[in-house]
Amino acid sequence: MRIATCRANDDKHIALVGENKILVPGLSDAWPRELDDMLTLIDAGTAALERLAVLAKQQERGQWIPLSKAELLAPIPRPRKNIVCLGWNYREHAEETAAARGRIVKLPEHPIVFTKAVTTVAGPFDSIPYDERVSSELDWEVELGVIIGKKGRAISTGEALDYVFGYTVINDISARDMQMRHKQFFLGKSLDGSCPMGPWIVTKDEIPNPQVLDLSCRVNGALKQSANTDQQIFSVSELIATLSRGMTLEPGDIIATGTPSGVGFARTPPEYLGPGDCVECEIQGIGLIRNTFVERG
Repeated sequence: MRIATCRANDDKHIALVGENKILVPGLSDAWPRELDDMLTLIDAGTAALERLAVLAKQQERGQWIPLSKAELLAPIPRPRKNIVCLGWNYREHAEETAAARGRIVKLPEHPIVFTKAVTTVAGPFDSIPYDERVSSELDWEVELGVIIGKKGRAISTGEALDYVFGYTVINDISARDMQMRHKQFFLGKSLDGSCPMGPWIVTKDEIPNPQVLDLSCRVNGALKQSANTDQQIFSVSELIATLSRGMTLEPGDIIATGTPSGVGFARTPPEYLGPGDCVECEIQGIGLIRNTFVERG
């Protein structure tokens, strides 16, 4: 299933996405109000998903509306915890980063982990604020997002995908000047609106193997990144196993699994985003998000 969060009748609802159409269960008396939220739906487990599938089959054709008329929000508009992010998880990105900084490349032996604040989350088609007083070196990073579906600690690699609820598209927008200035990732990764995601969550049954997905990023129509998740240094299963060794993963946790090569700061000359620039991030089997940068007054 493809499950979104949308705005309808001036309120947030979960929505089931079909082929160019969308169903909002919360507008029907048949759907319990307590499940009309992505986090509570994830918490409720497979029984809630089965109930959603049954409801979808029972709805008459006229109760589905064109997808073009839906206002899609971030699938999880306000996560409970920071988004967990991975750095240097594609070999060529690690190589381009080292070259841009005049260093000898040394591939990570263990995942490089940092986080983005929950206030970074933006919708799949939202405008992204640009403020040159804060950063003039905003960069793009298409990433596969993993949504955890059940609580777990010390999860084995072999069982890791059993803990996944689904997958989404993330653009890990990064303020490179802030990263260099503060000598760490958090501030440069946590600008408001710097984590657009969506356009929905695709449940794990539709993506049995997350290591075979093409992903790409275009800026103003020009292709900047193109890769496949089979190029990841640490697979989704390995990342979940590593993160859970000493940290309990919980339903609704979001993991951004790293970006491939082609980012702006590593280009010659470097390229950065500014007002009016449009960034499209797309992942095979999931969908596309599109965000335009708008100068903040």
